[in-house]
Amino acid sequence: AIGSSVTGNGAVPGEPVKKDENSRRGNWGNQIEFVLTSVGYAVGLGNVWRFPYLCYRNGGGAFMFPYFIMLVFCGIPLFFLELSFGQFTSLGCLGVWKVSPMFKGVGYGMMVVSTYIGIYYNVVICIAFYYFFMSMTNLLPWTYCNNPWNTPDCTGVVGTPLANATFANVSAVVSGLTEIVNRTKRTSPSEEYWRNYVLNISDGIGNFGEVRLPILGCLAVSWVVVFLCLIRGVKSSGKVVYFTATFPYVVLTILFIRGITLEGAISGIKYYLTPQWEKILDAKVWGDAASQIFYSLGCAWGGLITMASYNKFHNNCFRDSIIISVTNCGTSVYAGFVIFSILGFMANHLGVDVSEVADHGPGLAFVAYPEALTLLPISPLWSLLFFFMLILLGLGTQFCLLETLVTAVVDEIGTDWIIKNKTYVTLGVAIVGFLLGVPLTTRVSNKNTHKHVLYLWIDLLCCVRCSHPSHFLHNYFKDVEMMLGFPPPLFFRICWKYVSPFIITFILIFTVIQYKPITYNDYVYPSWSLIIGFAMALSSVICIPIYALFKIAVSEGSTFLERLKNSVKPDPDWGPALQEHRKGRYATTGPESVEVRPLKEELKDEGKEKLKEKETEKKDEIGLTIPGSNGSTLNPTPSA
Repeated sequence: AIGSSVTGNGAVPGEPVKKDENSRRGNWGNQIEFVLTSVGYAVGLGNVWRFPYLCYRNGGGAFMFPYFIMLVFCGIPLFFLELSFGQFTSLGCLGVWKVSPMFKGVGYGMMVVSTYIGIYYNVVICIAFYYFFMSMTNLLPWTYCNNPWNTPDCTGVVGTPLANATFANVSAVVSGLTEIVNRTKRTSPSEEYWRNYVLNISDGIGNFGEVRLPILGCLAVSWVVVFLCLIRGVKSSGKVVYFTATFPYVVLTILFIRGITLEGAISGIKYYLTPQWEKILDAKVWGDAASQIFYSLGCAWGGLITMASYNKFHNNCFRDSIIISVTNCGTSVYAGFVIFSILGFMANHLGVDVSEVADHGPGLAFVAYPEALTLLPISPLWSLLFFFMLILLGLGTQFCLLETLVTAVVDEIGTDWIIKNKTYVTLGVAIVGFLLGVPLTTRVSNKNTHKHVLYLWIDLLCCVRCSHPSHFLHNYFKDVEMMLGFPPPLFFRICWKYVSPFIITFILIFTVIQYKPITYNDYVYPSWSLIIGFAMALSSVICIPIYALFKIAVSEGSTFLERLKNSVKPDPDWGPALQEHRKGRYATTGPESVEVRPLKEELKDEGKEKLKEKETEKKDEIGLTIPGSNGSTLNPTPSA
């Protein structure tokens, strides 16, 4: 009985067995699971393939200054706000809007954003799976230019295949190629492998071509892995993150130690960190810093609210928000050392500047870095480690994206049946996600899978701007104090009211002003494809006004102003989920049905247990009855 309780409640060995505080909805097995899951959610592919590039492009070490300013004044306050929001109500990104029902469209917008990103993200993960499988060989397939998919322009960094070649031989061949590389525009074997073999890119976005079956198979593997890890919700994913959230740091450390021992690594790190202070005055640098903080922490996607909703009511989410945010940003900086030490080594052997080999996004993950790995002895081993790390980083984020959608659906329906059969909801969402991802495995969609996310910037920013209206903040400060035992620090209250909205507005304006038509290398997308992209972006934003108008229309009131006023009033059920936590102004607010009920099956089990306890007590009483000398009975008192 004790063993089953440990398994059901997710307790780790050595911890006392504790029941879930919220028996109907469930909680994390322990607080470490929540922190690791949130770290896995925040620390994703962007930390490895976007931040290092932004850093060197925007002034090296000088970029760190606006980056950490944005972290302190925007990142951490918003992170804390969303965590406290979800934890206070124990509801997902839809249910929390009982605080102001007219804004529930923001929750639907978050679901749309999580859907788009979840579909895209798993395609990237599946390509990492593909490279991982293809690295299980003695020779990486993107090492040389003698393959059917290579063109006459291909120039390898390791020359032609040589039997039993030593590392010194390879270095000599590379040095001999320097003049060729400097005279002509070089096409690397890794780039041709990426474009001509893995993606097999078509000649235009209007030509879909066939589905790439190897990529489709890896996409299925990716979705199966995600589903199995979430098969029991946070109870199963909370165990998986012990590995998926920590092992990437082991791989990063291994790659870092290997990288800094290579010739030219120091020049790459210097290129990464050397400050160019004149760029501090450039508005684009500040915009990139704010955008990276915003994108990396995952605010306004609904994931933070969802993960925090499984916390116990009095958990210190203020402490957690600081730990997770700082860990996320520290990982970005650390990853920069790993990336640029290898790129510096590659640039040194090619005799070119680091800027010639530096790249970002999929270009870094699937072209530049894999090519640099071919220069290392036992290159398949380093390739396996690198792509395994990418897989784990992607899965950590994907877990939360899928759980966000599932939790929103389950909370919204809220019946005993849907809660009991949450696994089937997870399966359904995974199947739909897989089917929607199939078009991204065609020859045309692969060429822009990493581009359409840029269209989501505007609606992400709008979601955050609308999701934090200031009219309820005064009361919410008291809610946080009731939950944590202390009010939000003055600094956070100022940021919530003034600083963060200003920064978010700045990012929005900056994004619109800096917008440029999207291209892929030399290919310019036609106008009709850009219109589709904008329609995708607006599909999440449009949820906000549509639902607001709907809520106003169905609210009570004889005039528009009365309906508007009633539509923004908190729902009677707004507040802590458990009756024991509804104190202060929530003590008499709302019906008693707000108490979270156990499932019917749990009630039956509890009833059976109570009957068994009563029967046991009766037997004990009968067994302990001793006849006295005068015919009476005595019940002996047990000794201490």
